Amino acid sequence: MKFKTCKISIRVMASFCYRRAMNFNCLLAALLFSASVMARETMIDNTGVVENPKPTWETQHKARTFSLLVPAPRGQITDRNGQPLAQSRVSYNLAINFPTPLDWPDSKILSFARQQAALATTLINRDIKLSDSAVLNHYKNRGVLPLDIATDLLPRELTGVQRNMPPSQVLRQTYVRFYANGPLAAHIIGYTGLEAPLSIRPIENNDLIFSESEGREGLEQVFDRELRGQPGLLQITFGADGKKVSERVARQPVPGYNVITTLDLTLQQEAEKVLAKNSSRGAVVVLDPNNGEILAMASYPSFNPNDFVPTVKRDVFARYSNDPADPLVPRAYRSAYPPGSTFKTFVGFAGLESGRISAKETFPCPTSFTVGDHTFRNWKKVDAGRLNFKQALTQSCNTWFYQAGLKMGATPIIDYAKRIGLGRRTGIPLRSESAGNIPDDEYMLRVHKRRLKGGDVANLSIGQGDILISPLQMAQAMSVIGNGGSLHQTRLVLQVQSIDNKVIAAYPDRIREEITVSPDVRDELRRALVAVTSDAMGTAHQAAVKGIEVAGKTGTAQWGPTDRQRIAAWFAGFLPADAPKYSFAALYEGEPGVKTGGGSHAAPIIGKIFKEFYRKPADSKASTPAPQSSSSPEAEPSSSPIVPVDESN
Repeated sequence: MKFKTCKISIRVMASFCYRRAMNFNCLLAALLFSASVMARETMIDNTGVVENPKPTWETQHKARTFSLLVPAPRGQITDRNGQPLAQSRVSYNLAINFPTPLDWPDSKILSFARQQAALATTLINRDIKLSDSAVLNHYKNRGVLPLDIATDLLPRELTGVQRNMPPSQVLRQTYVRFYANGPLAAHIIGYTGLEAPLSIRPIENNDLIFSESEGREGLEQVFDRELRGQPGLLQITFGADGKKVSERVARQPVPGYNVITTLDLTLQQEAEKVLAKNSSRGAVVVLDPNNGEILAMASYPSFNPNDFVPTVKRDVFARYSNDPADPLVPRAYRSAYPPGSTFKTFVGFAGLESGRISAKETFPCPTSFTVGDHTFRNWKKVDAGRLNFKQALTQSCNTWFYQAGLKMGATPIIDYAKRIGLGRRTGIPLRSESAGNIPDDEYMLRVHKRRLKGGDVANLSIGQGDILISPLQMAQAMSVIGNGGSLHQTRLVLQVQSIDNKVIAAYPDRIREEITVSPDVRDELRRALVAVTSDAMGTAHQAAVKGIEVAGKTGTAQWGPTDRQRIAAWFAGFLPADAPKYSFAALYEGEPGVKTGGGSHAAPIIGKIFKEFYRKPADSKASTPAPQSSSSPEAEPSSSPIVPVDESN
């Protein structure tokens, strides 16, 4: 498969300085030549060979050369069309430049530093505090480097400094990560933080002139090595009198690679906007069922990764950590929930394709059904009579699926569920993805010390009990139903490329599992799923999109500990029904005690996303040609029967 390079211009790649794009080469030159930076003491003999004796500050009278590494600008993370999701901007730090040679007594060092801090305070109107120990450690071990006293100056602060900066102070320019879209796709992109502070030990060759950023979450963390680039080398030579003689760039920094994701910025924005307006907690995932590419993956509430750059303030982190809505949890892929009646789709798939049930076969849909000594109840309070599969899925009849599941047995349900990707990680390049759970005999023996029983199979048939599915897995499984049996490797990254657009690594379409599906079964499943949204007896009318046939299934399941039980409301499927371009899953977390349903809360989310998305210009949609540890709210496993919830909502 050929990959078309996704070109990202140098203009887009350029770092940002407070809303104003800066030319990349100018920024690089400024970093290399504007600040008084120095490095480890080395001796140069008449052969030109650089030796590295142990540095001591008693040798200030000797000529020496210092070398330091200049961190490279971090590569971009973009959407599928090159729209930036993570970039770098230039940050200005105000620093003290100590005069050389470095032979002052402690009292003079501290007096000088305090004087400079007082001057800086008047320039930027910011309280500057310097500890005596930090100043002395810096001077005695790294005094040839400027000492930062105020970091990441605001525009107004920068203006004041540039007009009146004293000669013993300097502006140091560094790279800082910048997320122009704020919380957009934050759980996917992640954030960066500074590596451990520069050591207070004596300077050594190849020390950095400023701390480098490292990925802490999301793609920033997983692709950290690719994004970092190769540092440059700056050499500064001092004469015997301690004065700087020359400085030169021995090696230019090489910018980091760009990571091109599968995300479609327009669809991601729409998903997050609708989630924010229509839920307090939830997730939406949209895939291309024909190649496994993730077009949108939203978790709500979210967080602003800019709050973590260059470092996160203690009160900000506490606010995020103590928020009961858990904004740091990526619900779309790191959380798993009981699927409720959405799982009936896969039960029907298993039954029809295995031949255990037929499309014309009927079962009664009474208000209750007894298995052993336990009576299971339907969510409807009236007997619906005998129904075939299409009618049972449209009306979401629990008692019909209890009977169908028991007739089929657990084996085909479990086998087909696993084959379409449920109960195992999708393999996206994000850490701590939930595997979900499809309970089988091995699991039951390990957790409950017994094999599956009839009541367990009945529960499994309506998506209850110990079964857990993440929204990402749900969208992936619906892709298999929509495309007719192909489980594509779900992908989040298309390729990694250099700044000059050379493809360094590509992640092409790959089939994980090919399931033979007869045309009759495929058509029957589609007709049933379309009826859920369009038939008078269907449960998802609010997912309708004008001019587009939507195929989907609602689901509503109780979830969480008994004393804090909540509702997980689902709507999952694909569209257009006859030739799917998008598969989707929407998950709405209901509040305890609040009536919630897949039809009333999850289905409208999908309807609103795609109604708005289809209004967008064609060139902004995902169909545009593209280049080829937080705690989880998982339910505690339980094999006890679940009280049916009202599917009509």
